[in-house]
Amino acid sequence: MRTCEECGKELPITSRTTKRYCSTRCRVAAHRKTDIPQQLTTQHRWVNWALANNRKIPINPNTGTYASSTDPATWSDYQTAKQQGNKLGYMVGAGIGCIDLDHCLHDGQLTEGASIIVSQYQGNYIEISPSGDGLHIWGTAPEQAGFRRTWQGQPVEFYSRARYITITGRTWQKGRLLPL
Repeated sequence: MRTCEECGKELPITSRTTKRYCSTRCRVAAHRKTDIPQQLTTQHRWVNWALANNRKIPINPNTGTYASSTDPATWSDYQTAKQQGNKLGYMVGAGIGCIDLDHCLHDGQLTEGASIIVSQYQGNYIEISPSGDGLHIWGTAPEQAGFRRTWQGQPVEFYSRARYITITGRTWQKGRLLPL
């Protein structure tokens, strides 16, 4: 028996096998929800971003000018940033960090190195990056210098201060902000 992912109502046997919701109302309600942890959405560390020369540039949601990863006056709250568009970013710091795994998804499957890394963060919130082939693992971390490494063939970046990370809301794994 298949059920609606939003309300739990039983789906008719005659409905197509890919149907996930019993009605348009449930589909819209499900897509309006966010799995982004409240620990992030309640902070005043949000920006938007735009592409410039193949780089994601942080934008101040209040002014439309460039945002700075070290100037909180150029950041905003979640609701203001969200109202400006769907290209959201978060300035890491204040105890929150992110592990960035680039090019780790191939046809929806994790690379071997990424699979090992992700398995270490079972309860953490993980989302798909804007490219669709990377993951961002969110969690708590003391502020420290970031790094880029390759581990078992997997490019890995870690940041917990003076950087921003894009946020898509495309959840790979529901979770909380647990230690990184």
